[in-house]
Amino acid sequence: MLESAVLAALNHLLAGEPWATERLRGAAGKRCRVEVGPFGMDIAVDGDGKFRIADAGGEAAVHIQIPADALLSLPNGGAGSLFAAARLTGSAELAETLAFVFRNLHWDLEGDLARVVGDIPARRLAKAGRSFASWQREFSERFSANLVDFASEEGNLVVPRREFDVFRAALATLRDDLARLEKRLA
Repeated sequence: MLESAVLAALNHLLAGEPWATERLRGAAGKRCRVEVGPFGMDIAVDGDGKFRIADAGGEAAVHIQIPADALLSLPNGGAGSLFAAARLTGSAELAETLAFVFRNLHWDLEGDLARVVGDIPARRLAKAGRSFASWQREFSERFSANLVDFASEEGNLVVPRREFDVFRAALATLRDDLARLEKRLA
């Protein structure tokens, strides 16, 4: 069930990008094992340059392992951050092809919405979504900066950076002085 939904989404994205299906046609018949945390699925590239569930049996030419925590970076960094965390092993040619396609594959959300609700509402919904995502990103950055400021300045939970730098400089001076003293004694 989940595999079918993932493949439908991937094939929908590929349908909007003719260059991607053309590039994947060269890998027709090759298998790939994708693992995201504890979940995994075997997929294959068909003759049309789309993905399908791989037949039982057979060895995958490429293994793609994506850490489960990489999914948390998806809202902020997009698919690029997800695939930057991925580890690819196996056939270098197929791995390079898949990496290129996934890195450059983009979802035309506004176009898909326009087919359902019309052009103008789709434009406004997409703009509202981008605005909301931007607000969340800014909130997250400000919240973490405030948390760091509180932990170092007011809560005394961690040493402030400037105090750490002073301590590090004093420690370096002490180390140098100790080295000179050892030389004198020798």
